[in-house]
Amino acid sequence: MKISCTAMFTLLLQLRRASVASAFQQPARIISARNVGQRSIASSSSILLAKEGGGGGRSSAAVADKDLLNKTTSDKQSNKKVALDTNPPKGTRDFYPADMRLQSWLFNQWRQVAATYGFSEYDAPVLESESLYTRKAGEEVTQQLYNFEDKGGRNVALRPEMTPSLARMVMAKKGGLPLPLKWYSIPQCWRYERMTRGRRREHYQWNMDIWGVDGIEAEAELLSAMVMFFKNVGLTADDVGIKVNSRNVIGEVLTELGVPEEKFAATCVLVDKLEKVPL
Repeated sequence: MKISCTAMFTLLLQLRRASVASAFQQPARIISARNVGQRSIASSSSILLAKEGGGGGRSSAAVADKDLLNKTTSDKQSNKKVALDTNPPKGTRDFYPADMRLQSWLFNQWRQVAATYGFSEYDAPVLESESLYTRKAGEEVTQQLYNFEDKGGRNVALRPEMTPSLARMVMAKKGGLPLPLKWYSIPQCWRYERMTRGRRREHYQWNMDIWGVDGIEAEAELLSAMVMFFKNVGLTADDVGIKVNSRNVIGEVLTELGVPEEKFAATCVLVDKLEKVPL
């Protein structure tokens, strides 16, 4: 039987008045309490009352508890909700409609250029197996993973880059894909790294990959696509520049400088950061 707080206090008040009037008389009457305009909430209930301060009979626990009001109010106070933090997690950002319009425009520019050069768009899960990245032990990306163990006990990570996912997808087809392969993607990537101006812990990037071409024709085509994009959005050589990187060239240079082979990956990371992170 459920009784509202208001009806309960009304009932207790009536019972206390009755106890003062009748003291230790035989308590055999039935007290019914009703809410105004509602169905009966308490009926056919006999309660034996005792005189305050002792005496025969049983005492109602609700009447004897002098701290009843404090208990009912403290429960409400303890259920207070903590104010919601309206800021996104550190290193991330919100995209309001105006931001999305700009992002959509930029992504469409990338897609148009990729389509012009005959590339097909692909995507992969943002959540991958951690081993897909830790296999490249020693490289900086391993130390910057957003990784955790899921509820099934599997070690997973948010993708820090797209190339490992691309390699996994190609290998999964076991040579069943026609070559040359020309795919592009615009993935959202995550890296728990030091934030600087223009560098957050989440970012989007435009990837264009060509598989199955041995010569430098693939590199030339990719450079041409980059130049077309810059021209389409109104950027010239006065605004941006293109730098070509070769692991073979830097490998020869580091060997001449006496850098051992086991330090090659770590040295490449340092060289890569020279113009990205202020020293």
